[in-house]
Amino acid sequence: MIATIVEQVTELVTPHIKAPYEVVDVEYGKMGGDYVLSILVDKPGGISVDDTAELTDVISPLLDTIKPDPFPEQYFLEVSSPGLERPLKTKEALENAVGSYVNVSLYKAIDKVKVFEGDLLAFDGENLTIDYLDKTRHKTVDIPYQTVAKARLAVKL
Repeated sequence: MIATIVEQVTELVTPHIKAPYEVVDVEYGKMGGDYVLSILVDKPGGISVDDTAELTDVISPLLDTIKPDPFPEQYFLEVSSPGLERPLKTKEALENAVGSYVNVSLYKAIDKVKVFEGDLLAFDGENLTIDYLDKTRHKTVDIPYQTVAKARLAVKL
């Protein structure tokens, strides 16, 4: 049911969010005792509080047009920036992240490892190549795209 809500909202909202804005992710779930619909939006240079207010004014009335109402309970709408660790949900997002520091979780382990964090050296649409640190040594791993469960930008500390 949650996947259906996310899909419906994404399909409805995305065409109405015009450049320079970009819908990065849509999430729906319970936070504390409340349901929250989070729509993460970005633009080059980042978004401001005024941007989120303007986008909320565009998105909120659109949500009221979904029939039948897919939301089982009252919810809060949150329009915000994806932050420094933005999710990389599409092949295009991964292509744009080449050269960035990333965190990638896998459905199936490669050499007994299910999470890799390092520099995304390349992505050809089928495989990601990541340079990561194994203890003190740099290693490179090729990860088939279909084995990626989650990918996001990461902050190097």
